[in-house]
Amino acid sequence: MKVAAIQQKCGDDQKNNLLQTEKSIRKASENGAKLIVLQELHKSEYFCKNQDQIFFDWAESIPGPTSERIAKLAKELGVVIVASIFERRGAGIYHNTAAVLEKDGSIAGIYRKMHIPDDPSYYEKFYFTPGDLGFSPISTSAGVLGVLVCWDQWFPEAARLMALQGAELLIYPTAIGWLHTDTKEEQDKQRDAWMTIQRSHAIANGLPIIVANRVGFEKNHKLDGAGLNFWGSSFIAGPQGEIIAEAPIDQEHVLIAEIDMQTSEDVRRAWPFFRDRRIDAYSGLLKKWDA
Repeated sequence: MKVAAIQQKCGDDQKNNLLQTEKSIRKASENGAKLIVLQELHKSEYFCKNQDQIFFDWAESIPGPTSERIAKLAKELGVVIVASIFERRGAGIYHNTAAVLEKDGSIAGIYRKMHIPDDPSYYEKFYFTPGDLGFSPISTSAGVLGVLVCWDQWFPEAARLMALQGAELLIYPTAIGWLHTDTKEEQDKQRDAWMTIQRSHAIANGLPIIVANRVGFEKNHKLDGAGLNFWGSSFIAGPQGEIIAEAPIDQEHVLIAEIDMQTSEDVRRAWPFFRDRRIDAYSGLLKKWDA
């Protein structure tokens, strides 16, 4: 099966951002992709660089304008699309949500981001209520998708729980980049750690992964000269963590690769991690800290 990850720059014109996303989706479809993953919050700039209540006006319901527009495109092209939406669930309740649109235009399911960061330029706890749907894979015509979002990618528990419930692919819409104060050495460390942790989820669970990250510099309008330089590097890896395809650090890109869904079965037979798990000895994982 051919799959795609859309890596793009986002400006302050949301209509143009969506238009560029649609063009990239069409390009991916023209090249045979049956599953297309969009980056985190692809409709707008990454607004979590600051805390400002005005950005709550950008949230929308699901179904809503963006999900319905992308669903229409999914039906037209006969593809499955994973879209990332700032969801307005109700007054004062907002989520960072991935909506999975089936090839017939229906909503196959949604995933609400579970792990919410709160760091300089990533003030997401101000905006997003933690997800309440748990780690449940979504069944589609393109396979059973273990959809997670950005900060979730650092937590092996999330990937494991998706795998234990039958996910056939791990998917990560992402928005991550460097602060303007990061040195070149620090930049290299961060990017390498980011790729390594996600490849480790593929290995530990014997599953291919698709990672779609933003790219380009987005200014922090409240701090002169500051902002986030999103490092792109979207990638698709196989169930042994092998990189199948990787996008550039500094350019928009429609990343397409072919994955063999049978490989997971073969890898799990050779590396039977699930067979040898000691679930009788893992109770400490349910504690916040056990020093």
